[in-house]
Amino acid sequence: MKKVFYLLLSFIVLQSCVVSTAANAVKTVAKVSYGVVKGTVKAVSWTVSKAKGKISEDKLNGSWKLVGIYNGSFKDYNNDKQANVAYNSNCNEEIDVMEFKSKKSKFKTIHCDSQKVNWEKYKLEFGKNPLTKEKENYISYGSKKYISVIDVTNKTMALEGNNLYSYNTSGTQLYLFEKK
Repeated sequence: MKKVFYLLLSFIVLQSCVVSTAANAVKTVAKVSYGVVKGTVKAVSWTVSKAKGKISEDKLNGSWKLVGIYNGSFKDYNNDKQANVAYNSNCNEEIDVMEFKSKKSKFKTIHCDSQKVNWEKYKLEFGKNPLTKEKENYISYGSKKYISVIDVTNKTMALEGNNLYSYNTSGTQLYLFEKK
């Protein structure tokens, strides 16, 4: 009788664990899909979503090749049903690159074959961005200059800011990068 009781009790406990695990999986998928924007840049499929929580500074480390610019903020991009992520480099053979040295907290933006580019000290922070007034990951550098870090993966990076490169645009742009 005790064996049947323990067997029945263990079955009920295991059944409830399976149900709660399945419910958590569905809830997580729903959270991840919220705020995800898909697009295509130069025949490369992109999925851009805003990072939940602090991004590790080590993810920024390395060279990033600019592959797309959206003229508008991430919020505009998120609401745009047919987001036009256009980018035509005016470089002949070189590319636009953003390079980070996370150990030294320095970065530089390289436009084409710029002769001399200075490294700038930066600080990656998670909190209320003074520019956008939203709680997010952002880079502060120079004198009150800020770049919003939308998301960074091992292959892609999305940044939001004003005139990171010398293209004749005004306002906020969403910059899409691929690991070089």
